[in-house]
Amino acid sequence: MQFSSSLLENAVTEFAKLPGIGKKTALRLVLHLLRQEVGEVEHFSEVVARMRREIKFCNRCFNVADGDICSICANSMRRQDLICVVETIRDVIAIESTQQYNGLYHVLGGIISPLDGIGPDQLTIEALVNRIQKEATSELIFALNPNIQGDTTIYYIQKKIQAFPVQVTTIARGIAFGGELEYADEMTLARSLQNRLPVERYVAGR
Repeated sequence: MQFSSSLLENAVTEFAKLPGIGKKTALRLVLHLLRQEVGEVEHFSEVVARMRREIKFCNRCFNVADGDICSICANSMRRQDLICVVETIRDVIAIESTQQYNGLYHVLGGIISPLDGIGPDQLTIEALVNRIQKEATSELIFALNPNIQGDTTIYYIQKKIQAFPVQVTTIARGIAFGGELEYADEMTLARSLQNRLPVERYVAGR
């Protein structure tokens, strides 16, 4: 791909670094920006830069937030005794889009995967254990991707909290084993949440 402008080429190169964006798509995006008013492009870049500078992570659940506590944790209308454990922020967004869940979340920041060098200490597992110990949590819902790493993480956390009087469930496996929670349709996610099962029953059935 030949460019008559190094500025254009540099912009295309940066856009192409985004996930799922190839050089051709990056070029279309850059050319679109070139057709916009300078003020609009400056506003776009400032919004992105400000997001990166000022965004925080919730001190309670590790979801993204504008302040120390995210809007979900701060919402008194949501069930404070119900925690849904997810791998990433994208999973929070996916579940919220179903409008079928009214509790809180806990973002682990990944799952246990020794082959990838990810152990329990690199995740927010201890913070989750502390939450359950300090808060009146009645149920912990695991909504992790249905694969070996997800199951390993569930097993590890379940062992860590077995002394606490909290019901432990996992979303129903309407989501295929080995699939990605992020790509599940909203109806499948909603039904999985509604038909969640005790972890013991799920593990026993494997």
